[in-house]
Amino acid sequence: MNAADPPNTLEDIDFDDLTSPRLTEVQRQILTFTEARRVEFDIDSMIAEACEQAGVADLDDTDGFTERLSAHVAAIEGDDGLRQLTRSTLRQRVVRLLRNRLSLTELVKRFPEIESISIEKPFIVVGMPRSGTTHLVNLIAADPRRRALPYWESQDPIPAPGQGPDTSGVDPRYTRSKKEHEALMASAPAVAAMHDRYPEAIEEEVEVLDLDLASYVLEWHARVPDWRDYYLRLDQHRHYAYMKKVLQALTFLRGPRTWVLKSPQHCEQLGPLMATFPDATVVFTHRDPVAVIQSAITMMAYSDRLRRHTIEPDWLLNYWSDRVHRLLGAVVRDRGLVPAERSIDISFHHLNGNEMPLLEDLYRRGGVDMTASARDRFQRYLDGNPRGKHGRIHYDLRRHFGISPDELRGRFDFYYDRFDVRAE
Repeated sequence: MNAADPPNTLEDIDFDDLTSPRLTEVQRQILTFTEARRVEFDIDSMIAEACEQAGVADLDDTDGFTERLSAHVAAIEGDDGLRQLTRSTLRQRVVRLLRNRLSLTELVKRFPEIESISIEKPFIVVGMPRSGTTHLVNLIAADPRRRALPYWESQDPIPAPGQGPDTSGVDPRYTRSKKEHEALMASAPAVAAMHDRYPEAIEEEVEVLDLDLASYVLEWHARVPDWRDYYLRLDQHRHYAYMKKVLQALTFLRGPRTWVLKSPQHCEQLGPLMATFPDATVVFTHRDPVAVIQSAITMMAYSDRLRRHTIEPDWLLNYWSDRVHRLLGAVVRDRGLVPAERSIDISFHHLNGNEMPLLEDLYRRGGVDMTASARDRFQRYLDGNPRGKHGRIHYDLRRHFGISPDELRGRFDFYYDRFDVRAE
């Protein structure tokens, strides 16, 4: 079965056209329509558009935000392999981030008590993509006592003026997210088997950190090594403090104030993370880096059939092998910054089928009662979300990326030596 099959028939997905894609008729129509007009990234016009949407004009540039905006846009413009479809998506994203920043600034002006709201003893999941972080954070979020960030809210965290629920009580931000997800499933159905961002799925809080344009998220959308280097030079203590302010605003708009958070970015920002959330209990997930990298670059290559003019497997392998190496190197270096009594390390090979004892340990370390109701909700989530629910991807590093798993694995001895990680 190949990647073009409808999502309800996905079982074993073998990308026999990963690096030389055979586009579906729907995909060809999308590209024909979107390539006809060049998308421009004029900063002044994007700011004006965001101000009109927000009805206010204060971007809160007290810490060099406009400089980061210029660097962000320059990095996008520096990627000459993007299709106009991707440029349009990224331009819309910039305007959306600007509009939400404007709305947040106005909200905090009106309700300054927002910055006094405590984010109480969060659970934070830290680990690489495909190491169980998404599974674990969605599982923990099944406990209604804990606030999480659903995808629909992560993309538009602060409501725009006049954007209240419709006559059925449905938030228009959710409606927009649902329509976007349906369009994605129609154009690229195999995404569901790799990382299905349906509206209710729990998303990473670094999405809201990007209201401050200070995260690594852009690296997943475009080839932006200049942005990576710029981001790595930032003082993340102040930007993580801004992220906390967004979480405080979200708590103000819709509680409770006990959160579950997660992101791979935290691997290289454990100092700022713990300075911002000193009473957090942290779950580190660990998996064979080969499994992580092959999943990430396969997903990127598949997405690039619509995002880019060409697919460059060597670039993907080299960039993301290096990126994962940096992230895991930081975990090995900084793991000791998180107190042992308020953290646990979970190996991927111990996770599946062993979730309940791990949750018991997590709750004990976090000083949280494991109620019968929470336990029941966890079990219902596990029963309804078995691994491979949307199909399983067949990975082939040698065929698609010209490297064997053992060759790639040899770059990460430092990680295997530090944590309980099994080759897959």
